[in-house]
Amino acid sequence: MGKRVIFKEKGLPYLLIAPEVILVMAFFIFPAAQALLQSVFREDAFGITRVFVGLENFQRVLSEPLYVRAIWTSLGFALCVAASTMAIALFLSALSTGIGKRAIVYRTVIIAPYAVAPLVAGVMWFFLFSPSVGLISYGLRMVGIRWNHTIIPGQAFFLVVLAASWQRIAYNFLFYLGGMQSIPDSLIESAAIDGASPAVRFWKITFPLLSPTTFFLVIMNFIYTFFETFPVIHQLTQGGPSNATATMVYRIYRDGFRGLDFGGSAAQSVILMAFVVTVVALQFRFAERKVVY
Repeated sequence: MGKRVIFKEKGLPYLLIAPEVILVMAFFIFPAAQALLQSVFREDAFGITRVFVGLENFQRVLSEPLYVRAIWTSLGFALCVAASTMAIALFLSALSTGIGKRAIVYRTVIIAPYAVAPLVAGVMWFFLFSPSVGLISYGLRMVGIRWNHTIIPGQAFFLVVLAASWQRIAYNFLFYLGGMQSIPDSLIESAAIDGASPAVRFWKITFPLLSPTTFFLVIMNFIYTFFETFPVIHQLTQGGPSNATATMVYRIYRDGFRGLDFGGSAAQSVILMAFVVTVVALQFRFAERKVVY
């Protein structure tokens, strides 16, 4: 049983949590309230005049076919990134637990991409797959594959998924590795004594015990793809071609900063937040039902 800490000074706990509360208020609560307020107004390009329009901005945004397409693009993008990064990270972490002294170098190489800024990662992948000077695109042409993500929507979507997944693998790897290391060795050894093969031990013992980690990573990967992949998309494709990579967060930037539609972009921000909250709530609901049954 953990030791219970009692603060003699009543104001000390509030003082300790004050920095976190200030950061949350300044960078989340206040901007969210501003977006919610701005979403019910129509403003000019200079923000001088403001007219109350109620839910008109939401109706206009949701009735736009390109924005509806952006919702489906965001959902598909999130599913592809989450599935690929978690599968690869799970495989790498399983390999890392059985290579002995070489594990330190192996793990360092896998974790290193996480230190790269998203914008820098976007620039790197842009030059690697550049249709004119890209090394990988040149190799693809050598084997008969015509690569040009600037005009082929499917290739553009694949490229942003690849770039976003490359950097996120390290994050998933750290959590899966920590989860595997926390599994008691006695369970694995008992199964091995009973004659279970390595594959059976992994799928019958290790993977079920990693279900809390897997659920956490699903949520975090969805949040990552919805909010943190803007630099990668902006650097690689800028939402194109033909809006194939225009996700919800990129539409907020394009309509707000380039189109100067402040009311519409604020409405899109509120919709994106509600969308993410709904997805996370559904995942929690699914997890609860799975535990019950």
